[in-house]
Amino acid sequence: MQLVEDFFRHEYGRLVSILTGRVGTQHVQEVEDAVQAAMEAALTRWPAAGPPRNPSAWLFRVARNHLLGTLRTDTGRQRLLRDKVPPASPPEVPVVFLSGEVRDDLLRMLFVCCDEALPTESALVLALKTLCGFSVSEIAVRLFTTPEAVYKRLARARDRLRASPPDLDALSPTVVEARLPAVQQILYLLFTEGYLSSHPEAAIRQQLCDEAVRLGTLLAEHPLGQTPRTWALLALMHFHGARIAARQDGAGGLLLLEEQERERWDATRIRTGLDCLARSAEGPAFSRYHAEAAIAAEHCLAPSFAQTRWQRVAALYEVLEGMTGSPVHTLNRAVALAEAQGPEEGLAVLAGLQPPTWLVGSYMWSAVLADLHGRAGHAAKAARHRRAAMDLAPSEAVRALLQRRLGA
Repeated sequence: MQLVEDFFRHEYGRLVSILTGRVGTQHVQEVEDAVQAAMEAALTRWPAAGPPRNPSAWLFRVARNHLLGTLRTDTGRQRLLRDKVPPASPPEVPVVFLSGEVRDDLLRMLFVCCDEALPTESALVLALKTLCGFSVSEIAVRLFTTPEAVYKRLARARDRLRASPPDLDALSPTVVEARLPAVQQILYLLFTEGYLSSHPEAAIRQQLCDEAVRLGTLLAEHPLGQTPRTWALLALMHFHGARIAARQDGAGGLLLLEEQERERWDATRIRTGLDCLARSAEGPAFSRYHAEAAIAAEHCLAPSFAQTRWQRVAALYEVLEGMTGSPVHTLNRAVALAEAQGPEEGLAVLAGLQPPTWLVGSYMWSAVLADLHGRAGHAAKAARHRRAAMDLAPSEAVRALLQRRLGA
């Protein structure tokens, strides 16, 4: 079932990108509906008749026909479809460079979604929902907001595209350069959801990670995308990707970092990450991706959990705090300091922190406090935070991990 879901998620973004590229972003809602209808038809027909020889082409044909039916009542739109949506199956057609700037349909549409006229939050929501196939609840978790806020941002973004559709062939070097940070952030969120998913039935979603790395590599291969930030982001993804195989036990449960068998880490991907990190150091730029990649490198290169340079990790999280202002990095710094100097030092970091509502409503805040208070011998406080963390866990896999870490 998970393989089917992963296939549909991958195809969803590709089909939306291809069809939207033909009919324009003002019709993105109709395109999404058509792609969704094609996938629902597949779920109905394939179990009985078996999957077609070319599932991707089948989905494209059904989605295209549904889109034709939706827009057929308008003569002008019908002419547009006839001219711009040929009956051929695009998944088998080599991608053509459009405007000489971005060669991949999905990557190109990510740049289109990141129109400067859209607020950054709305652009992220639009791209994650429309092109990456995220559910509203998954987006809410990743952006630390509520589903209601996601719906509002999505509606505003779609309204903007309908009212003032961007020129799909106008991705000039200046436009690509201006939108690059937002595209990098989308790839970061895509990989993050794959690496530690909020999905109730899948703790790790390998295909999301692979797609983020694929798009990140395309970005890094493009002259305008070969920036230190892109290379640092790619290094970060490779370092984390190197440890994925060791993050689950035989039953699919999540393993803590200290429980992982380091010999199962992918040495080739670690070397690739180090190469990318070296390329990211060309120039004076230092971004959050540089700091996070450096932290991931510390973990990958440490001989053991105990021999990790925790003081160095804590210092890097402090750098991230200054760059982003995010209390999540404060939380991580407290954990690293607890490993380096003891739990009381970690608690001292959090003592003056006034966490925002979204962090208090996340399992991470309660889990860290439960762990640090428990290790410091504060049994009552540890028990209270432990109960809160268990209640807020987004999936059974995370809940099982917390129970093993925090105790019964």
